[in-house]
Amino acid sequence: MQAMVLTKNTLSQSSIEQAFILWFDSVGIKDIPFVGGKNASLGEMIQQLKPQGVNVPNGFATTAYAYRYFLQSAQLEEKLRKLFHDLDVEDINNLKLVGSEARALLMNTPFPADLEDAISGAYQKLCEQYNENTDVAVRSSATAEDLPDASFAGQQDTYLNITGIEAVLNACHRCFASIFTDRAISYREAKNFNHFDIALAVGVQKMVRSDLATSGVMFSIDTETGFENTALITAAYGLGENVVQGTVNPDEYYVFKPTLKDGFRPIINKKLGSKALKMVYEGSTTNNIPVSKEDQNRYALTDDEILQLASWACLIEDHYSIVNGATSPMDIEWAKDGITNELFIVQARPETVQSQKNHAVLRTYKLLGEEKNLLVTGRAVGEMINRGKVRVIVDTDKINEFQPGEVLVTDRTDPDWEPIMKRASAIVTNSGGRVCHAAIIARELGVPAIVGCINATQVLETGQEVTVSCAEGEEGRVYSGLLPFEVEEIPLENLPRTRTKILMNVGNPQEALKLSMIPNDGVGLARTEFIIANQIQTHPMALLRYNELKDEVAKAKIAQMTAQYEDKSQYFVDKLTQGVATIAAAFYPKPVIVRMSDFKSNEYANLLGGRQFEPNEENPMLGWRGAARYYDAGYRDAFALECRALKIARDCMGLVNLIPMIPFCRTPSEGRLVIEEMAKNGLKQGDKGLQIYVMCELPNNVIMAEEFAEVFDGFSIGSNDLTQLTLGIDRDSSLVAALFDERSEGVKRMVKMAIQAAKRKNRKIGICGQAPSDYPEFAQFLVEEGIDTISLNPDSVLKTMLEIAKVENGK
Repeated sequence: MQAMVLTKNTLSQSSIEQAFILWFDSVGIKDIPFVGGKNASLGEMIQQLKPQGVNVPNGFATTAYAYRYFLQSAQLEEKLRKLFHDLDVEDINNLKLVGSEARALLMNTPFPADLEDAISGAYQKLCEQYNENTDVAVRSSATAEDLPDASFAGQQDTYLNITGIEAVLNACHRCFASIFTDRAISYREAKNFNHFDIALAVGVQKMVRSDLATSGVMFSIDTETGFENTALITAAYGLGENVVQGTVNPDEYYVFKPTLKDGFRPIINKKLGSKALKMVYEGSTTNNIPVSKEDQNRYALTDDEILQLASWACLIEDHYSIVNGATSPMDIEWAKDGITNELFIVQARPETVQSQKNHAVLRTYKLLGEEKNLLVTGRAVGEMINRGKVRVIVDTDKINEFQPGEVLVTDRTDPDWEPIMKRASAIVTNSGGRVCHAAIIARELGVPAIVGCINATQVLETGQEVTVSCAEGEEGRVYSGLLPFEVEEIPLENLPRTRTKILMNVGNPQEALKLSMIPNDGVGLARTEFIIANQIQTHPMALLRYNELKDEVAKAKIAQMTAQYEDKSQYFVDKLTQGVATIAAAFYPKPVIVRMSDFKSNEYANLLGGRQFEPNEENPMLGWRGAARYYDAGYRDAFALECRALKIARDCMGLVNLIPMIPFCRTPSEGRLVIEEMAKNGLKQGDKGLQIYVMCELPNNVIMAEEFAEVFDGFSIGSNDLTQLTLGIDRDSSLVAALFDERSEGVKRMVKMAIQAAKRKNRKIGICGQAPSDYPEFAQFLVEEGIDTISLNPDSVLKTMLEIAKVENGK
């Protein structure tokens, strides 16, 4: 038989079916049955996307016909079927034996001469295109592979840095045999694919010299949440196998696709990976070598390269979405050539995890069983149940003892505790009310918490197994033992949408992508304090005046955290930008109201280097906080960093849905000073549609609401502070917590006055405090008074939406 090597100029259906070799530019995605998923995708991109600037290395594929011809020429299929007759993939020894014998059968059978000639001739043509003995990657590509619901990724073998005809033939032979790797056999059984209905094609592709540069994987969807508007790019040094196999901890970059397509530069998050090893060529083999500390501590890609790759991810996804007639998130491998400094796409397949999930469900928790030994009670935060071993910690010096999954039991928390709070299965505190630090952070983390227990640290003991239930009403309960509970999932389709806009309170950027999937109209409160305390961890003045720091311990920690930055203050700007940009991108184009920093002086002092720049105040709750700091000489330069972060997010990333909000603004004249300060730092009211809101949380904000409306574009009622200052209650005190009630007639009158004044001045007004999340009757009151928006904690959105719909419909 004459060997057939075909190009796109010689293709016909019959010739394709009897070809040994097809060049990538001859095939497209419809040719998976002939060349396998990987090769078909490479051909599709070369034909359709290379003209749009997507670089893909050239190459050729051995065909499914070539594989079957190989089996038939030596009558291997009959022998293989006998081997597989007694296969039991649940019996590991049996699986290993069958796989080993099947691979040996193929490897011990020589290729037919005409098949060898076809592969050799194609490789010689590739060498003519590039150079003599050009280096190639030889990759398996099965005909049931890279499908939307079955990727088959990594089931067969790949061989890198292959040079010379003999080496290429040997690699192709080993690829053919790898159709019977143990993992491939097991995977096909699990997916109900017949072993003999599938053929193995091989892709022979020009190597990209990423051993001298970088490589990685990118997805056109967030792999954790299924959020479709981000591209996730990972990068490490050397060949890409380390990233694919998980050998190294790569850098991660998130790019927001909608504004990227509009010409902006929306790298909304960058995470530095350790990248401790890199795979390089050593002669005809590859080997892992250590990466220098200098290279580990810098990003593997420049911003321009990140944006280029993200743009290609968009092009690839958009193309396959058209081909498939539906949105098609993609899993893509890329590499940078260290000789030419060019970026290349070396593989693209459908993403097969998040794209297949149904995210439209609501989870509710219910405790099971009759026997319950009640240990401690307090105020319930959230509506969840979780279990674990207790860890009692009363001093921040001991937080390093905390283990992931434990129940944190302490007197109270502040921002210093947040690093371990996010690792807790539940949180229990002696003091605090429903709007104390522990309660607020627990809600944002999606962790059940019980606050104001008074004696939790005395009753509960480290190592004790407990169940924390916040699913039984306002009273939270800690029970002895690991009790059973169930989680019910409720579909979210056909939920009523209300005239009153329903927004969310979001603090943790890491939760934003997931939370955005809850039906909503935007974010009514994005708390910068969470970003500063949890991600930046350093006082901004300590960064601005780093060389003047007196606390040597803090200075050393800051030096380590900001090792990449010559200008330490840029660290603050970058981290805050990424935090607010992630939240804004998650909810884009809906409004995202970002409250500028509202730490109290004692909280700022607890940040690294903070004590040097903060006063000692008897009552920080009523002291130097919010607006009063922004124009003051002691904080003005730090406020400029906050402004710079929001300006970058809006102007450079295109996230114009960001609306800055000023907290604790005592007088209209103080508001004007803040507006002027913001303008000096590039946030000019009205420029590019920039609106600036103010918190309505002081009695004076209500009394002088019409005057404040002359300064600001909108109001957001902070019912926590408004209740505190109307009733004269310390909201963090468990001693008077029972008196703290937003439903108090005095508080409701203040809220009503604020809404009426805003309406008279044609200003938007919403609420971002705790009350409507906890009390359906308070939400009803707000709707009846005509409030524009209600911003809720994420765990309260759906139930409150249903209640509001009833009110609006007069039921």
